[in-house]
Amino acid sequence: MQLIEFFFAHTDALGATLFCLLALMSLLSWGCIFSKSFSMWQLFQRARGFQQAFWGSEREAAVAASHPFARLARISLQVHEEVARSGSGKEEDLLLRCMNRVVGEEGAKLDNGQTLLATVAAVAPFIGLFGTVWGVHNALAAIGSSGAASLEQIAGPVGEALIMTALGLAVAIPALLAYNAFSRNSQHLLAELDALAHDLHHYLITGQPLPACVREG
Repeated sequence: MQLIEFFFAHTDALGATLFCLLALMSLLSWGCIFSKSFSMWQLFQRARGFQQAFWGSEREAAVAASHPFARLARISLQVHEEVARSGSGKEEDLLLRCMNRVVGEEGAKLDNGQTLLATVAAVAPFIGLFGTVWGVHNALAAIGSSGAASLEQIAGPVGEALIMTALGLAVAIPALLAYNAFSRNSQHLLAELDALAHDLHHYLITGQPLPACVREG
């Protein structure tokens, strides 16, 4: 805390603005990390529960839930019923088109928040570096105007300026790690959703569900 107070006491408006910008980016990225971690955990839990309920004896309750897996099943069943009533005989094409659309939409939703993390990870180090360069420039300008250039007079201001680089890295590294983790989890969930679409397609076309060993394999 004393280091921050000392920094603000010896920096100018631009340096303070850059510091506050990095602090805001850190708050936004950590808020996104916590909220997305919770939502990802919920999706993984619901995916496991949905598979057991839908292929078990609680199909209606599973389909009525509000998550990507239930939405895919619900819309697929609705298309199946509408085609059966109309007797158009184009169920397979309609199901494939519908399922692809739902999987694409849900995949886009899974990426929500990751653009912010990617932006913070990419931009924060450069903001910190710019703050360091600006701080070193001010320190050298002040030393040049005073006419003295001892090691003690240079080391202090330059050390303060390096705080911005450290802060930029401290903001960027967690955002980058979280972005990579969320991207991997999103791909895993999307693969599970795509597998469910194939299982549903087989079930609705043939009227017989795939064996459990095939679905879980």
